[in-house]
Amino acid sequence: MTAAPGERLRFNVLGPMEGWSNGVRLRLGGVIQERVLATLLLDLGKVLPVTRLVAAAWDGDPPATASHQVRKAVADLRKRIPGGADVLLTDGPGYRLVLEDDQSDLAAFGVLVRKAKSAVAGHRLPEAAEILRSALALWRGSVLSGTGGPVVEAAATAIEEHRLGVWEEYLALRLSLGESAELIPDLRALTSQHPLRETLRSQLMLALYRSGRQAEALVEYGKVRELLAGELGVDPGPQLTRLYEDILRENPVPGGPGPAAPTPPAPLPVAPPCTLPHDLADFTGREAELADLLRRATHRDVRGPRIVALDGMGGSGKTSLAVRAAHRLVDAYPDGQLHIDLRGYTPGDQPVSTGAALDGLLRALGVPGDRIPDDTAGRTALWRARLSGKRLLILLDNAADAAGVRPLLPAGSGCLVLLTSRSRLIDLDGVDWISLGVMSPRESAALVTETLGPERVAAEPEAAAELTRLCDHLPLALRIATARLRNRPRWTLRYLTERLRDETRRLDEFSAGTRSVSATLRLSYQVLDEESRAAFRVLSLHPGGDINVYAAAALLDCGTRDAEDVLERLLDVHLLRQPDIGLYSFHDLVRSFAQSLFDADEARREEAGASVERLLRYYLTATEVACGVLYPGRRHRPTGVEESVADLPGLGDAERAQTWFTQEQDALLAAVTLAERRGLDRYVVGLSRNLAFQLNSRGYLEEFGATGRASVAAAKRLGDPALLGMSLSNLGVACWRLGRFEEGLEAAREGRDLAARIGDRHTEAHSECTLGQFNSLLGNFPEALTHLRRAIAHEQELGIPRAEADGLTLLSTLYEQWGRHEEAAAAALRAVELQSALGQFENQFTAFTDLAFAYAGLGRWEDAALTLDRARAHLNEGADPGNAAVTLALSADVDQHIGRPPHVPDLADQALQLVAANASPLRRAKVENIVGRLRRRQGDHHASRELHASALELAASMNYRIEEAYALSGLADATDDDTDAAGHRAVAEELFARMGVPPDRRRR
Repeated sequence: MTAAPGERLRFNVLGPMEGWSNGVRLRLGGVIQERVLATLLLDLGKVLPVTRLVAAAWDGDPPATASHQVRKAVADLRKRIPGGADVLLTDGPGYRLVLEDDQSDLAAFGVLVRKAKSAVAGHRLPEAAEILRSALALWRGSVLSGTGGPVVEAAATAIEEHRLGVWEEYLALRLSLGESAELIPDLRALTSQHPLRETLRSQLMLALYRSGRQAEALVEYGKVRELLAGELGVDPGPQLTRLYEDILRENPVPGGPGPAAPTPPAPLPVAPPCTLPHDLADFTGREAELADLLRRATHRDVRGPRIVALDGMGGSGKTSLAVRAAHRLVDAYPDGQLHIDLRGYTPGDQPVSTGAALDGLLRALGVPGDRIPDDTAGRTALWRARLSGKRLLILLDNAADAAGVRPLLPAGSGCLVLLTSRSRLIDLDGVDWISLGVMSPRESAALVTETLGPERVAAEPEAAAELTRLCDHLPLALRIATARLRNRPRWTLRYLTERLRDETRRLDEFSAGTRSVSATLRLSYQVLDEESRAAFRVLSLHPGGDINVYAAAALLDCGTRDAEDVLERLLDVHLLRQPDIGLYSFHDLVRSFAQSLFDADEARREEAGASVERLLRYYLTATEVACGVLYPGRRHRPTGVEESVADLPGLGDAERAQTWFTQEQDALLAAVTLAERRGLDRYVVGLSRNLAFQLNSRGYLEEFGATGRASVAAAKRLGDPALLGMSLSNLGVACWRLGRFEEGLEAAREGRDLAARIGDRHTEAHSECTLGQFNSLLGNFPEALTHLRRAIAHEQELGIPRAEADGLTLLSTLYEQWGRHEEAAAAALRAVELQSALGQFENQFTAFTDLAFAYAGLGRWEDAALTLDRARAHLNEGADPGNAAVTLALSADVDQHIGRPPHVPDLADQALQLVAANASPLRRAKVENIVGRLRRRQGDHHASRELHASALELAASMNYRIEEAYALSGLADATDDDTDAAGHRAVAEELFARMGVPPDRRRR
């Protein structure tokens, strides 16, 4: 089904995902955007935390920046979807998609099924059947086919199971209404697709009998009995057997071959959990191994859980075989079928921890996250308790060791465990092992014929046989080789085998542990020319997920056009993927193989070192240029690294520079780690310094802290006092934003003392400013004032008005917290003047907000409101989310004081959303206190108490004394219990007194 012309926004997931608006199909972006949107569409109206969306967006272990990428994907989707901001909402810790029922085919399907149930309850059976027919007509294919991802696939499998249940309900209704012959085609198709489903088989038998085809009905029973015995070793269930016996007696229930009296069908079934990967449509060979696996899996004479395991080399098809067997066994395990990839042998990934594996399995069973114990022992106990008395199939894929598997095994005898591993885990007791080798020549030939087509193989039978030998009969190698031939129709099998013959001698040189992986990937590598091979090796050194042409050009030491040609060639041979236009990436397995090519060759290792340094020099130069555009007042500090001669992207204006920084942020963070790993400390310091501006202004505070620590360590290894002073200064700012005051104080003092010793007045001034911040937050106001005055004096002497303006905003904040509002206003006004003279309007909203705080403290509410209007006028998408949230929260508070009607959407709600999503804990505590006071004045004491309680917890954990005092004061005002209120008030007053805040300046 597609949207009709003129139709409003609509999304279809019952088939390939589609988005439509006014008859035009929407372009929804790349893989991450599609998976995020698909996950939200599957849980319409529900708030999905970012962690859930991260799990949905990545097949394996997500990158460290996955949360950031999800937020970027949401922002991109809002732009791509007309009115996206109104339907894709930020809500607390996550996002939700809000659509009407007629804007989603899945929602429409659910509405129709519910209507059908209502019609059945009212004995309106013809109406119910027609409604279910309309519901099933919405499906265009498999749910979200082509979207991928374990979370999406698990949800899609559950929905497909629901669809099958609706089919059974629909057919039961039509049978109850006396129909029979017209149902047989549909029933034959469904039983062919689901041969072990006994409900469908019984419906087919009944339809055949009522159509006067008793013999065919009995044949159907014979088919399913033979199938169940051969594949599962079980007999048909009692209901199917009873129907068979009734047909033999020519008296089936209900009532013979004529039309039956309508009876209400059973309620629609609830689908058990199923997270199995899809079964390969062209699975070929392994008949003996599959039969052996099914025979062992259905062997009944066993105590405890049945465990059947496959071991064998990488690429031998263990997972594909286990998945096929699991799908054959689905009907024997009605309580669910679960799959988890333990990533024991995934290149570049750490194995999944036992705790994480249990967490995922418990969630798949429907256990809420807040009920899952924190410790592994508790999770193991809960997992086994949940499995007690159940019949579940559990596929544990890619296991590394027995210790990681043992806690995942059920305790009872009702479950089946299928296990795959590259090595036999001899420490596991009670396991039935099957070793999987390469395919037989007959099976290899069958796979080549299946994938290339019989005509092409028949034209070159000898070359086809030779190709299977060159692939060592390894399934993955055969699939890659035949895929290349399908994509190159002019190539003959003989041409490919001639190119690959020498490779068989080289494969013997690989160790057994990597032979299968290397042999498989060398098939694509071997057909490249020498230039492309070298490029393939070098490009694998890029540390990030996606590579653009500029980074590739820097690595390859060529121009961007030549780099793009190389990237496209590698894309053609499937050694690279293309997640989006202009971006390229490696599969983990391919990257691992490419990097292994450096191991045994000294010249190649030297090539790798030079290539990495070219990339790091490019990134350092590009970040210098971008920072120069975005932060023109910053002080340039030489790192001792020469400027890159590589082509740079267009960074000439703030918009392009910021876009580049945002797109490359993940790669830049990975570059810092790469430089650290290779001992290139000057690049660690330089890249960390330039990233500090971006990470700080965009609210990526954990990353800011991590790069700050790496920079300090690198500068100490270099023994460079100037770079160390700068690094300590940046680390101090990061710790301030993160609320890690003790670590920040130590870094700021060390940086200040070092700067004073070497005469670095700029760093000394910055460190004094940071020390002032920390002491202000800790409530040491006199000491904070000394540091800030000293910093501002240094900045005035040095003639750095931008830094002086920043110092004055901090001084204004100090005075405002201290209750010295006149001095706070004076400092903020001076900061505004300096920023105006510099043309620095993008951050001026912070100084205006400080000025508004001072005016509010003086009771000049109208002046505060006008000042905040100016502050919001300077807000933009690049603004720090925490600072922006403070501005919005104070605006809502001041508007209420002067009687302005609330904004739509509510400014206070927007502020809370900003700090909940990605902001400093300092700003969150401040915003929650501001909004808490506002909610109290609006009469919502419950919300007020919750906000102040949250602010108190945050502030107390950081020793953020002024906000701790305001939180306690707010709780005292909002609490109904006089005793609690008095207690809160007393502690608050003690804190205010200790900080020296005058009594008449303590209430807000």
